[in-house]
Amino acid sequence: METTRQQKYARLLQKELGDIFQADIKGLFQGAFITVTQVRITPDLAIARVYLSFLAAKDPKGLLDEIEDQKKAVRNELGKRIGKQVRIIPTLSFYLDDSAEYAAHIDKLMAGIEIPPADKDYNIPDDQDEI
Repeated sequence: METTRQQKYARLLQKELGDIFQADIKGLFQGAFITVTQVRITPDLAIARVYLSFLAAKDPKGLLDEIEDQKKAVRNELGKRIGKQVRIIPTLSFYLDDSAEYAAHIDKLMAGIEIPPADKDYNIPDDQDEI
C-alpha cells in the first residue's frame, strides 16, 4: 500500500514526465505520442516505475528500448524541472502499459461468446415468490 507521500510524489512525476515526453523531447522518439499512464514509486522514493502507452508508434517495443537508451536525458530533464521541489530524483524504469490492448482483447472475447436463450417454459411453483 502506497503512502500519501508516495502518491503525491508519483502524481508529480507523472505530470512532469508527461510534459517532458509531450513537449521537450518529443522529436527524439519517432514522433510517437507517448502517454505516462501510471507511476509507482518505492517507499524510499529512489526508484520510479513508469508505465507508458504509445499512439502512432509502429514498433512499441523498439520505442521502449529507445526510451531506455535515452533514460539519462529524461532523468536530467526531470531533475531540472523538480530539483527545487524534491530531495531525490528517482532512478527511472520504463515499462510498456498494455492495459488498453488487454481490455480490447477481453472485449473481443466477450463479443464472441454466444449465450443460448433461456427456456421460456419453465414453471415456478405457486408457493415460491419470484425474485
